[in-house]
Amino acid sequence: MSNNVEDLARANVRALTPYQSARRLGGNGDVWLNANEFPLPVPFELSQQTLNRYPECQPKLVISRYAAYAGVQPEQVLVSRGADEGIELLMRAFCEPGKDAILFCPPTYGMYSVSAETIGIEYRTVPALDNWQLNLPAIADQLDGVKVVYMCSPNNPTGNLIDQDDIRQLLAMTAGKALVVADEAYIEFCPQATLAGWLQEFPHLVILRTLSKAFALAGLRCGFTLANKPVIDLLLKVIAPYPLATPVADVAAQALSEQGIALMRQHAQQLNDNRAWLCEQLPQLSVVQQVFPSETNYILARFTDSPKVFKTLWDQGIILRDQNKNPGLAGCLRISIGTREECERLIAALQALSVEQA
Repeated sequence: MSNNVEDLARANVRALTPYQSARRLGGNGDVWLNANEFPLPVPFELSQQTLNRYPECQPKLVISRYAAYAGVQPEQVLVSRGADEGIELLMRAFCEPGKDAILFCPPTYGMYSVSAETIGIEYRTVPALDNWQLNLPAIADQLDGVKVVYMCSPNNPTGNLIDQDDIRQLLAMTAGKALVVADEAYIEFCPQATLAGWLQEFPHLVILRTLSKAFALAGLRCGFTLANKPVIDLLLKVIAPYPLATPVADVAAQALSEQGIALMRQHAQQLNDNRAWLCEQLPQLSVVQQVFPSETNYILARFTDSPKVFKTLWDQGIILRDQNKNPGLAGCLRISIGTREECERLIAALQALSVEQA
């Protein structure tokens, strides 16, 4: 018998490479452009003084306000600890470890694979096409045994929307076989593209949302799963007894008030304006090879020497997100949209690098 406690752990956990969140990667910056957060705090204050009591599993005010905001019924909403918990709950409810699989299309969000590996579920990947749209024939060939298909739109880290005609074809080919999960973490930056209105037509469609991005509440850890009632009822069987702390529900309800939603839309417009400005400035720099279109609060760009750009900015306290290890993203860095002042500081630093390399 081994005295090494690690030998007691599950083999798949021992082999697991954890998701490298922005905070895990660290850095010593004062311009944080690596986590797709809103750059400024929002003015909510705690009002609940009932911390001696357990919270509601699904806080009614939060649910009703989010349902009204998203244009769905309250029974179609589940609230959880960020959208990340929603990703995992779907696997736990619908996938049998060692038997079923999930599928997703890289380059995309890294937590789909990490959650699958943690639970012990096979994951299959079908790389996106060169334009980062779905490769539908290749997906069709891989669907046998797949219970959940994850699709991020707008996609992280590429910033593009998935073609809605392709999504309809995906929903048609998975009907009766698998869930299609549309991760809409960034939908507030392009609200016209939401699939929330499709739920009535497609019983196997699920939508993930969050308050972390446009609502400027990344530290709150509050996300939502939108689905038809049979799916929500199954997720309620596997969710933790008290997933949302009382202070989280308190602030979430404030953020989903009329005033809170108006503030969010104002912030989203500010970031969209700053993104447009950056998209004009970046292509003028010699260190920038390509700037990809974005519908989100970040921009993906390819650089002539991305390791040098990343480290030079890092050393100046401007922290970006390196995407070189993602399939098809060699030379790419992801830039979260900050305040106009932060965007100007980024451009100034890149201009200095461009002069240096000229």
